[in-house]
Amino acid sequence: MPEYICPHCKNVINDDEALLCLFCGESLSRHSSGAIGAMRAMPWKWIFVMIAGIIILSFLFSIG
Repeated sequence: MPEYICPHCKNVINDDEALLCLFCGESLSRHSSGAIGAMRAMPWKWIFVMIAGIIILSFLFSIG
């Protein structure tokens, strides 16, 4: 059973699925490793650029 250490209060957390520290309530800063987690970790600017790019490409494919 892996143990995690809270970066704020330095207490040991034994819960594998905990997102908040059980002692101080602060975030454990865990990000998912999937595609959605990668998008959440990205800056918002790049998400808007990707959405705009998809819209422009779909428009170009629809008229061509």
